Amino acid sequence: MAAEERSSDNREDVPLGGYATLAATFTGATALFTAVARNRGVRLPEHVPPWDVALLGVATFKASRLVSKDKVTSFLRAPFTRRTEEIPAGEMMDEPRGTGLRRAVGDLVSCPFCTSVWVAGALVAGYACAPRAVRLMCAGLGAVTVADWLQYAWSFTEQKAEG
Repeated sequence: MAAEERSSDNREDVPLGGYATLAATFTGATALFTAVARNRGVRLPEHVPPWDVALLGVATFKASRLVSKDKVTSFLRAPFTRRTEEIPAGEMMDEPRGTGLRRAVGDLVSCPFCTSVWVAGALVAGYACAPRAVRLMCAGLGAVTVADWLQYAWSFTEQKAEG
């Protein structure tokens, strides 16, 4: 590889060890949940109705955005990120900081797509153990999502009316 190619290769900045630690943590938590659930006799659902998948999906979307973008939850991200800008609807743009595991966690908590895997894992685990409670929680997050869209629609309508 030419010196020019090496200098533009950012792989040294990628916290692969931190990502491996996060992947191992997620996998370990999943294995631990599975073992504990089996040991306690939790019966997994035979199937998950499409409505529950949709409800879990909407709740995952909203919870992921709350963790990764919300102004009020910025205290969770602060050790791993730095704020770059404030965007509409009380959301923040953060970028990861540090190196190694700290940087990897910063990448995770500042990205709603990355965070959604963890949120979905937690919601699905809860759904397996306490489906009624998780459906209720998901319904609440779904209601917030609908309210957000109504807020956007209202703001859009106001802007159009004001010309």
